[in-house]
Amino acid sequence: MGHLLLATPLLAVVPLPQDAHAIAALDGATMGWPWALPFLGILLSIATGPLLFPKIWHHHYGKIAFAWALLTLLPLAAAFGIAAALAALVHTALAEYLSFVVLLFALYVVAGGILVIGDLRCTPWTNAGILAFGAGIASFVGTTGAAMILIRPLIRANAGRSSNAHVVIFFIILVANIGGALTPLGDPPLFIGFLRGVDFFWTAKHIWLQTAIVALLVLAIFFALDSWKFRAEPPQPVNENSAPIRLRGAVNIVLIGLIIAAILLSATWRPGVEFDVYGTHVALQNILRDAGLILIALTSLWMTKDEHRAANGVTFEPIREVAILFAGIFVAIIPVMAVLQAGPKGAFAWLLHAATAHDGTPHEAAYFWLTGVLSGFLDNAPTYLVFFELAGDNAKALMGPLSGTLAAISMGAVYMGALSYIGNAPNLMVYAIASEQGVRMPSFFGYVLWAVCVLVPLFLILTLLPISPILKLY
Repeated sequence: MGHLLLATPLLAVVPLPQDAHAIAALDGATMGWPWALPFLGILLSIATGPLLFPKIWHHHYGKIAFAWALLTLLPLAAAFGIAAALAALVHTALAEYLSFVVLLFALYVVAGGILVIGDLRCTPWTNAGILAFGAGIASFVGTTGAAMILIRPLIRANAGRSSNAHVVIFFIILVANIGGALTPLGDPPLFIGFLRGVDFFWTAKHIWLQTAIVALLVLAIFFALDSWKFRAEPPQPVNENSAPIRLRGAVNIVLIGLIIAAILLSATWRPGVEFDVYGTHVALQNILRDAGLILIALTSLWMTKDEHRAANGVTFEPIREVAILFAGIFVAIIPVMAVLQAGPKGAFAWLLHAATAHDGTPHEAAYFWLTGVLSGFLDNAPTYLVFFELAGDNAKALMGPLSGTLAAISMGAVYMGALSYIGNAPNLMVYAIASEQGVRMPSFFGYVLWAVCVLVPLFLILTLLPISPILKLY
């Protein structure tokens, strides 16, 4: 499936009808709800595959994603013509998917080269410090990067405890999700917003207070729970020969800085040069940004010792799986986006009504909860895209008079990605690593119960307590 999208630039040499260049959006007003079935199908496959039939899923997830993509493209070609289907595929690949997966690849590779070694003494203060540090860096190295850097040192520090699953659960909530809420580097949904025109620093300026409040409250709950459980543990032996904490692969910190610089440069430097590929305008700065990110990733592979990645347990399979599955998701979501763009004339008008107040203005609380709950169980990146489209797909308006709506969508997608193992890409990675290391992690629904009990009360407070205009979501 990944090859289907990655090969779309080759379509430039395929002779298509002349009107392929002028094809507008698919007519979503003529499309009914069954067009969303492939999108729901691939998301359901991702949700249930690793848990219900893991062996089949592991060996055939690419074929499954490819099948759902075909079930999207073939009906589109039959209903609207081959040229329209190919033009939609080109737009999805070049305008949305490629930049998205290139950033994930660069952050995964670079962060995977940073190795933390040494012995950490297990205490509630140590655990809280690791969680706080991870949440702090997640917006700069990505939630996946921060999780891959810190999960193994955290597991080693708590290996001697009889009850340590809660430490990993809160790590997923804070480091793999909430901590990435401040920049497009932090979490995939925000990078999708950046690709759609949202300013790089917009989320940092507008939801830093909400993020700080939620993160500090989660950290306080964790510290209280961990302190209670720690007192029930037998005294831990003191290792007289413990190794000091050290950092290996520090060159990757510089490379992360270069990634940030590349993103910022593409957001500020606009030479006005664009290439038209069957109606999709590809800007020069975006091409150079993506090429630069790939070059940075290759530099990391060249300059980092292989044993650093080996010690971190880094392989290319997780990022390969993410790239393939998201290729299928981005294809399957094409007709869903077309229907949403039809607004009140489309089959999903009921969703628009649910998120709209009686006076016709967006209902921020509805956007927050709808985006969030669906993000927790359908993956937060495509869910963010759905509600961004539902809110009008106009970045300038969403950053201006509709800023509350954009804040609600951003917070819902990032925060509530923590509600399940499939809400955000690193969640399942952390779960797999912890289980492999002997941590008795809860089941899918067991984790959901933990996350709901911890987070939902905090989100209700965030929604209902108008202590500040910044916090007001309704």
